[in-house]
Amino acid sequence: MTKAAPDGPRTSVWLEGRPPRGGRGGGGQPSGLDRERITEVTVRLLDAEGLARFSMRRLAAELNVTAMSVYWYVDTKDDLLELALDRVYGEVRLPDPEGEADWRDQLGALAREYRALLVRHAWLSPLAGSFLNIGPRSLEFSRAVQRVIRRSGLPAYRVTSAISAVFQFVYGYGTIEGHFLARVAESGMTADEYFQQSLRDSTQAPGPNAAEVLAESRRIMAARGGDTVAEMLERDFDLALELLVAGIEVMVERG
Repeated sequence: MTKAAPDGPRTSVWLEGRPPRGGRGGGGQPSGLDRERITEVTVRLLDAEGLARFSMRRLAAELNVTAMSVYWYVDTKDDLLELALDRVYGEVRLPDPEGEADWRDQLGALAREYRALLVRHAWLSPLAGSFLNIGPRSLEFSRAVQRVIRRSGLPAYRVTSAISAVFQFVYGYGTIEGHFLARVAESGMTADEYFQQSLRDSTQAPGPNAAEVLAESRRIMAARGGDTVAEMLERDFDLALELLVAGIEVMVERG
């Protein structure tokens, strides 16, 4: 049985207008459950099995309760996914707002934390693009990003553009890296083996310009350097981030 969603467009679990149900036992609620535990198990299942396979029935089986017992704590599956999304944002290590570290170092640290989060939780990417991201942990992350960018000296009207440039890049990079690593895991090969196999397969690509494009791609990758896929990914990310920081510096100098 699936619980019907409330009437009207969905907004956010954080805008329910009522305190979250919780506690253990009593009041008609299933014994041994609370929203915190349900969210924790949801994250674990999403990490292990992916977003496509996740269901309230699967979660209930993992918790050893009925699906309707889970609905005592959340109204819909989307509410639960939004709670899981905000929970993992709490894994991001945020810079000390009172610290004296250079804004460039803090921005780089936040970017790398966000990238690692997207790779570690491959399901985060589609959910972050679907929900409002207004949970308490998500807002703490957003506030840390805003503070760091403001410290760069950019005028207020350029702050959102700088945030978009850096963190939409990280979002895309982390998403693609996560997809790549998922394909690697499914193949049973190492990342380096999968990459070399892909290069060999690409020589069969159709089109009159395929050989020329692939040859140029190999020259560019050779010039970049890196003996392993991990090294290549790190070098590309670091240089792209460096270019974005340099762009912010130029905009600051222009006033």
